[in-house]
Amino acid sequence: MFLLLLATSTIYFILGERTEAYFMAGAIVLVSTISIYQDSRSRRALEALRAFSEAHATVIRNNAVVKVPVEDVVVGDHAVAEEGSLLAADGIIVQSNDFSVNESILTGEAFAVARSAEDPELAKVSKGTQVVSGLAVYRITAIGKGTQLGKISTSLAAIEVPPTPLQQQITRFVRNMAIVGVVVFVAVWAVAYARSGSLLDSLLTGLTLAMSILPEEIPVAFATFVALGAWRLAKQGVIVKRSTTVETLDPPP
Repeated sequence: MFLLLLATSTIYFILGERTEAYFMAGAIVLVSTISIYQDSRSRRALEALRAFSEAHATVIRNNAVVKVPVEDVVVGDHAVAEEGSLLAADGIIVQSNDFSVNESILTGEAFAVARSAEDPELAKVSKGTQVVSGLAVYRITAIGKGTQLGKISTSLAAIEVPPTPLQQQITRFVRNMAIVGVVVFVAVWAVAYARSGSLLDSLLTGLTLAMSILPEEIPVAFATFVALGAWRLAKQGVIVKRSTTVETLDPPP
């Protein structure tokens, strides 16, 4: 739609019809301003939410225990893990006291696993695991994508998610409508040119008709249907985290 508005405005300028040209240019500016404004609001909201929920790690630096953002943790730091906290990185325990962790995020096992500095194998801890009991000081050996959890996340990110049935249906519908719009546009352009002999006037007529045919309301309708599906599931006690869940579900018979 933006490209069609731009093309129509350009043709109006070429034809010298300043009023229509400025009107179309104003529509382009309005659409662009709304899009930029909405994008800016979304970005600020996400940044505020990220800052509010930013994870911190307790590390020992300059002989003092301080809390720093997880992103500031580096290899070689000595971190403190206490009951209820999540480990900020992979590491090796250097000192512990009745220390055990829940490694279900890596292994799927919900039982606590004892970790101790006395055994080299049991001294290894991983990022994302939760401390169930005790206290430990561990030396960080890997951060970010180099951790066990980071490697799993990287492998999961490489998986291509197939489109949902609803996305496939909408893609086919929009593609078919676009084909129909192009066919009608070319036909109207040819007929108008044959009658008027003016290339630009006939092109303008065809573009105007194409703008009226293209289904620009599809995103609004799509978002509304997904929101209604999530609302109906919420009434049944199901909280939807991803919209693709709603798109994949079949309607009840």
